[in-house]
Amino acid sequence: MVLEIEAMYAETRAETGLAAMSPRVRAAMAKVERHRLIPAAQLGLAYRNHPLPIGQGQTVSQPYIVAISTDLIAPQPQHAVLEIGTGSGYQAAVLAEIVQRVYSMEIIESLALTAKKNLAELQYRNIDIKVGDGYQGWPEKAPFDGIIVTAAAPRVPQALVEQLRPGGRMVIPVGAAGGSQELLLITKGADGRVQQKSVLAVRFVPLVPGK
Repeated sequence: MVLEIEAMYAETRAETGLAAMSPRVRAAMAKVERHRLIPAAQLGLAYRNHPLPIGQGQTVSQPYIVAISTDLIAPQPQHAVLEIGTGSGYQAAVLAEIVQRVYSMEIIESLALTAKKNLAELQYRNIDIKVGDGYQGWPEKAPFDGIIVTAAAPRVPQALVEQLRPGGRMVIPVGAAGGSQELLLITKGADGRVQQKSVLAVRFVPLVPGK
C-alpha cells in the first residue's frame, strides 16, 4: 500500500507540490494498523488504496488522501492538530504517530464510540474524541497548529479559520455533495492573514452540520 501511495504522490506532484511522502508520514502510514480500524466486513480490503464504507453512510478515506492531507499540514512532533470527522479513527491514528496531541470531532455518536474503543485498544493515548458539530470546531482546545477536515463542506467554516494558530495550516475538501469538490490548503500567516490554494479534485462525503 505504501508503494502505491508513493506512486500517486509522483503522479500528482504538479498539483500538490509534493513528490514523495515525508519520512514521518511514510513511517506513520506503514505503522498504523488500518485493519483494526475498519468494520470486519472490510478486512480483506484493509490495505487497498481505496476508501471503504464504515456504516452510517460514512467512509474511511483513501490512504493516499490521508497521507497527502497529513503532509500538507506539515506536522511536527510538538503540534496539536484538530481533525473534523473522526470516522473510523484512521486519520487520527496516523496523526497521533507524528504529533503531540490530536483532537478529533465526530457528529455521529456511534462512530465516535467505536473509534474511541478501537484507538484505545491500539494504545493511542494522545487522541481526544468529542461528539459535536465540526463546523464549530473545538474552541476550548484552540488554537491548533493544523486542522484536517475529512468531509466536504460547501464553504470553509470561519470558526475553523479562527481556531487555526498563526503559522498553521488547514486541509479541507470544499464543494457540493456528489458534485465538484476541491481539496483546499488554507494557510494562516504569522500576521494572521489567510491564504488558500486548490490542491486536488476530490470526492468526499458531506460534512454534516449539528442540529
